[in-house]
Amino acid sequence: MARQRSIFSFVLVLLATFLLSCGSPGVAVAPPSYTATQLERIQEYVPEIQVVRDRSEELKTLIQKGDWINVRNFIHGPITEARLNLTYVTPNLLTKDQPKARQITRDLFNNLVKLDKATSASNPQIALSTSQAAFKDIDKFLDLLPKTSSEPEAS
Repeated sequence: MARQRSIFSFVLVLLATFLLSCGSPGVAVAPPSYTATQLERIQEYVPEIQVVRDRSEELKTLIQKGDWINVRNFIHGPITEARLNLTYVTPNLLTKDQPKARQITRDLFNNLVKLDKATSASNPQIALSTSQAAFKDIDKFLDLLPKTSSEPEAS
């Protein structure tokens, strides 16, 4: 009798395992998305970053005029502030986007160092190309940010 119970228990375990493995539907995992808090934190800094981005022509004009004092003021003021804002935004991005955002921020920093050196050497060609690279870094970062419903959609 004990032998029949153990065989019967074994068969029930096999049957239960089979039914559980076949019976439950697969759970769909939602794609990662932003929380309201993350969006709010990101949107807090975006206008300040965008304002600096929109001033790229102003920096270009200063470099072309050879106004190195104001170029350095621009580098150490608004652009450095924008770089700082990028570092504040990065932890609020999706986990998959954070490494790329950190790399872009490092690239921006490196370009700002090169721009500062070109300014110190009064070299307009290197200063212009480096400033363009710095603003491209800002553009790349802005492309990583989530689009909000208040922004116009590109057609």
